[in-house]
Amino acid sequence: MIRISSVHHIAIICSDYKKSKHFYTHILGFTPIKETYRAARKSYKLDLSINDNYTIELFSFPDTPQRVSHPEACGLRHLAFAIDDIEETIAHLQQFGIEAEPIRVDELTKKRFTFIADPDDLPIEFYEN
Repeated sequence: MIRISSVHHIAIICSDYKKSKHFYTHILGFTPIKETYRAARKSYKLDLSINDNYTIELFSFPDTPQRVSHPEACGLRHLAFAIDDIEETIAHLQQFGIEAEPIRVDELTKKRFTFIADPDDLPIEFYEN
């Protein structure tokens, strides 16, 4: 049996590196750890953390295909981030012109959650603790 201790990171390929870097760092508040430009690939790799935990590798590659898994195709469905206050999170996002879906309640846990889309339309869920 494999004993997985945790999720190591999430890798995201974006179409507009500058726009996505701004979104994940300035809007969502991830902290840049290391940024690397790989000339041979014409690609950036930005390592990001939240609460000092390595979390996201943000990549850029030239000529990437569009995301095809919206809304319910096979494959990765969405990213979900735990938050303390859903109204505060929505208000913060609205300051940047990002509209969240109406707040829903998880029928199993009774916890509140909402969704937004990143610059490449990747669904992101905010799930209240």
